[in-house]
Amino acid sequence: MIRSFLTVSTGTLASRLLGFARDSLIAALLGTGAVADAFLAAFQLVNVVRRLLSEGALNAALIPAWLRVRDRDGAEAASAFAGRVLGTVSATLIVISSGIAVLMPLIIMIIAPGFVGSSTLDLAVQNARLMLPYLAFAGPVTVLMGLLNAQGRFALTAFSPLLFNIALIAAIGALLLWRTDAALAAWTLAATVGVAGLLQLVMLGSQRSARLATPLRASFDKEMRGFFAKAIPGMIASSGPQWLMVAGAIIASATPSAVSWLYFANRLIELPLGIVGVAMGTVLVPELTRAVGSGDPEAVAHAESRALELAIGLALPATLGLAVLAEPIVRLLFEHGAFGAEDSAATAHALMWLALGLPAHVLIKALSPAFYARSDTMTPLLATAKGFVVAVVLAVLLGHVFGASGIAASIAAGAWSSAASLLRKGTSEFGFSIDATARARLPRIVLAAAAMGALLWLTAGLVPAEAHGFIRFIVLGLQITAGIAVYGMLLQVLGAASWREAVAALKRSA
Repeated sequence: MIRSFLTVSTGTLASRLLGFARDSLIAALLGTGAVADAFLAAFQLVNVVRRLLSEGALNAALIPAWLRVRDRDGAEAASAFAGRVLGTVSATLIVISSGIAVLMPLIIMIIAPGFVGSSTLDLAVQNARLMLPYLAFAGPVTVLMGLLNAQGRFALTAFSPLLFNIALIAAIGALLLWRTDAALAAWTLAATVGVAGLLQLVMLGSQRSARLATPLRASFDKEMRGFFAKAIPGMIASSGPQWLMVAGAIIASATPSAVSWLYFANRLIELPLGIVGVAMGTVLVPELTRAVGSGDPEAVAHAESRALELAIGLALPATLGLAVLAEPIVRLLFEHGAFGAEDSAATAHALMWLALGLPAHVLIKALSPAFYARSDTMTPLLATAKGFVVAVVLAVLLGHVFGASGIAASIAAGAWSSAASLLRKGTSEFGFSIDATARARLPRIVLAAAAMGALLWLTAGLVPAEAHGFIRFIVLGLQITAGIAVYGMLLQVLGAASWREAVAALKRSA
C-alpha cells in the first residue's frame, strides 16, 4: 500500500505545485477586485465538481461495486457494469450541465449572495457558463480513473490532472504577455477550463481502461439506481473540504476581496490535503474493501493503522508550518502584479486559521474509507452536512466581527465537527482497529512535529518584509528544509519511523 500511496502522492504533489504556479499567475493577472472575485467564485464551482467526481471521490463507490461484480460474476460482467456506469454518468452530466447553464444566475446568487445588485454577479455567471463543459468531461474521466485504480494502476490517474493545470498556465502566460482587459482575460481562462477537461478525457480514453467499460450504454435499471443511491452520498461526503469553502464563500461574498483572500489561502491548504487526502481516497478504499471482504481483522487493523500514521505524520507538521510561516509563504507566492501587500496580510491571516482545520480534514480522509469499505456512504454524508451547518452558523457570527479571518476559523471548526462525528459513529458501530504499533508511534509523531514547529517559530522573523524576493525565497527554502530535516531526524530518534522499515515496505509493495 505504501508504494501506491507514494505514487498517488507524488502525482498529486506535482499537480498541486503546478496549481500554485497557476494561482500565483491568476493573482498577478486579476488581483483581488470584482473581476477576480467573480472568476474565483465561478472557479470554486469547478473545484467542487473536481472533488465531487474525481481525485478519489467516486472511487469510494465505484471501486467496491466493480470489485464485487468482478469477483462474483467475472470480468465480462464487470466490464458491462462499468460500461453502464460510464454511459449513464456521461449522459446524466450532459443533461445536468444544460440545466445548470439555464439556472446559473440563481446558483450564483445562492453561493455568492453578496454579489446581488452588482456587476460582479453578471461576471460570475458568464465565467461559470464558460466553464460548464468541464462538468460533462469530468464524469467519464472519473469513471476511467476509477477503473484503473481498481486494478492497482495508480500512476496514470495520479499524473493525468497535470494536464488541467498545464493548459491553464499556458493560457495565463499568453494573457500576461498580451496584457488584455481583466474581464476578457477572465472569460478566456474560463473557456480554457473546459478545454483542459477535454485533454484529460482524450488521454484516458486512449488507454486500456476504456476497453474495461464495454459495451457503452446509459441505463437507469435497478442495479444502476442502487449504485447511484450509494455513490452520490459518498461523492458529496468526499468533497467535504470544498463544501466548507463554499459555506465560507457564501458569507464572504458580502465583503469586497474576501472571496479571493479565502481562495488563495485555501490553495495552500490543498497541497498537504491533496497529498494525503487524495492518496487516502485512491489507495485506502480498495485496500480496506479487500481487507473487510476477506474478514481478516488483522488486515483491517494494519490498513487503518498505517493510514492514520501517514495522515497524522504528514498533516500535523504541515499544519504547524503553514500557521507559523503563513505571511512569508503568501507574500512569496502571490504578492505580484495586481496582488498587493494588504492582500498578502489578509490572505495570511485567513491561512493561519484555515491551517488549524487541516488535521481534521485529513482525519476525515483517513476515517471515511472504513465506512465506504462497508458500503456505508450515508454516515460520511451526514458528518459533512453537520460540518457545513456549523461552518455557516459560525461564519455569520465570526465573519461579522473578524472578517475573512473569522470565516476561515469557522471553516476549521466545521471540519473538526465532521471529524468528531465520524470518530464517534465509527467507534460505536464497528470500532476502529488501531494496532499496538500505531498506539506507540502516534504520540512520538506529535512530539516530533511540535519540536519542528518550535524551530520554525524561532526562525520565523529572520528576514524583514522589505527584503528582496530572492532573499526571501532562499531563507524560506532553508527554513522549510531545516524543518523537514529536524522532523525526520526526530522521527528516527524517537522510534516513530525507520528508514530501513520504509525501504522494506517499498520493496514488499513492488
